[in-house]
Amino acid sequence: MCRDCGCTLGPAVARAPLASVKPPAGRVETIEVITAILDENDRVAAHNREHFDGHGVLALNLMSSPGAGKTSLLEATIRALAGRLRVAVVEGDLATENDADRIRACGVPAVQVQTGNACHLDATMVHDALHELPLAGLDVLFIENVGNLVCPASFDLGQHRNVTLLSVPEGDDKPAKYPVMFRAADLTLLTKTDLLPYLTEFSPARARAALQQVGYGGETIELTSRGGEGFAAWLAWLDREVAAQRARTAQGRTARPNVQPEGALAHASARPAR
Repeated sequence: MCRDCGCTLGPAVARAPLASVKPPAGRVETIEVITAILDENDRVAAHNREHFDGHGVLALNLMSSPGAGKTSLLEATIRALAGRLRVAVVEGDLATENDADRIRACGVPAVQVQTGNACHLDATMVHDALHELPLAGLDVLFIENVGNLVCPASFDLGQHRNVTLLSVPEGDDKPAKYPVMFRAADLTLLTKTDLLPYLTEFSPARARAALQQVGYGGETIELTSRGGEGFAAWLAWLDREVAAQRARTAQGRTARPNVQPEGALAHASARPAR
């Protein structure tokens, strides 16, 4: 599924036996192996979601390209929610504890998942991280996925909602170039908008139009991590989602994210196995 970027060589191989099977010759067989891997991931994701729902925790998957501002947003959000909502973070990166250290410095629990060669988190990685977190004492778990606008959209981690960041320096055409990622989002955040006076080639209106053209139907919020009207709207969205999660769990219901597995299948079926 992510053979070109080395995904199947990463740590997930040890925990997902199907991922270590050498794909048989031929296109159809390759898709069958990938489907089996995704099915197993979905099974673990459902188990994770049961954990979250059992403890009344809202789980959010943050996705973006590298450098879009996920960790900076989390730092500012944690400070704003202090004393109001109990927060923890799972950090996904190929290497280092850098982001988890930044989050811990804000005074909340954080677990760093080092994925090795894998370009996204999977449900088993998140499940392993949950053993290090006090779920019973949380309101919100943020899962900061690996910086990548492709593969994370195809994997359910057990979260309830997907939040995708699009930063001003990236360009307003990214939704058109990476439609699967933005279709998977329940909320899109246009970040680093304080740079708009300097990067005049970025148009928020064009970005919103590109989102609509790829089939995105969620809310779009423009913000910086420094506060302001857009940041207040982001906090209000969080409050609504926490309230909705509490109402669902009281009724024994859950919410599932908009996962786009066809992106992974299309990637694999583009050519025969080698």
